Amino acid sequence: MEPVMPTFTLLDVVAICWAFAWWVGYTIFADASSRRRNSISAHMARNRHRWMEQMLKRDIRMVDTSIASNLITGISFFSSTTILVLIGLMALLGYTDKAIETVSALPFAAVTTPAVWECKVVLLIVIFIYAFFKFTWAFRLSNYCSILIGAAPEADAPDAARAAARASRMSMMSAHNFNRGIRAYFFALSALGWFYHPLAFIVCATWVTLVLYNREFRSHALDILSGHH
Repeated sequence: MEPVMPTFTLLDVVAICWAFAWWVGYTIFADASSRRRNSISAHMARNRHRWMEQMLKRDIRMVDTSIASNLITGISFFSSTTILVLIGLMALLGYTDKAIETVSALPFAAVTTPAVWECKVVLLIVIFIYAFFKFTWAFRLSNYCSILIGAAPEADAPDAARAAARASRMSMMSAHNFNRGIRAYFFALSALGWFYHPLAFIVCATWVTLVLYNREFRSHALDILSGHH
């Protein structure tokens, strides 16, 4: 039996390109734009550095190890959850006909074929695999940061400032990868709209980008970090 090639409509192609353009564009803007200096990530990066400077002044660093442990626990949760999501998506490939029938019963749902439906599921699988790699790397970097905290010298040691800078940079790298994994989750949620209709995918991708922008650059949390409240 010859494999059936998926037949995408022009609107499907536009929706995919639109969503990934927003994802890549926002990532470049958030991570490389000069505006990141007034973002939540930038403020938290500075606070991570202050944390490591304060860590050097403590003789007993139980507080610091406890904070590092909490951060690792959060990252570990998302890593484990991503694996469960991937298992569920792989299982969904075996129920293509039933899933199409369920979605087709919704009003205004776009007509699709089993091959196109499976491509949509594969897209989600690829996104969550990307997120898994980001979370697991963030997990390892957080462990490295914990080791650097344990190896940090006393505050009056000659290399104390460099040790604090190394630990804070390692913590920032972990946060950077964790943020990209979370961002992948957001755009995976927008991709769910594609199962209903390509226009829903376009709207959801745009909405997700606006939500991410507002939380990173215009939220009340940023006002608090900036000292405006």
